[in-house]
Amino acid sequence: MSEQHDIDRDLARIDEQLRRLRFDSFDEQAAWELGCDLRQRALDRHAAVTVEVRLNGATVFLHAMTGTSPANADWARRKRNVVELLHQPSYAVGLHAHRDGRSILDVMALPHRDHASHGGSFPIQVHGVGCVGAVTVSGLPQRVDHSLVVEALAARLGIPLGEVALD
Repeated sequence: MSEQHDIDRDLARIDEQLRRLRFDSFDEQAAWELGCDLRQRALDRHAAVTVEVRLNGATVFLHAMTGTSPANADWARRKRNVVELLHQPSYAVGLHAHRDGRSILDVMALPHRDHASHGGSFPIQVHGVGCVGAVTVSGLPQRVDHSLVVEALAARLGIPLGEVALD
């Protein structure tokens, strides 16, 4: 299987994730619960990550686990900035850049110091409203960061993981 096919397959699956991983409503309590869920999933894997959940531009949940560094929080911030600007998962933005040979960040002249198109941040979407925030994980390889977020979102929404997980 070629790298191009893998990218195209992941992008198709991410489109499905964006279509399905939508809440009927999402508030501060839901943000807190999502953050706690992600923290527990990381603990269960013995993984050290930084978890951030933002709602309407405000940080509602932020936790840096033992074993992380300030760099993880900075990566989370940069990935989240991409989601808040484009309303697209940071992993998808990076995959498009890799496939197309040019980054939307460069096309838009966005500073790389403040934006990172690496996996781990996903838009929080509400039916009939659109993107209301972002959920971000940083500390694992980018595809794993993305997958951890998707796993938690699917669980919160009662969607079987096999229906939305990357292959």
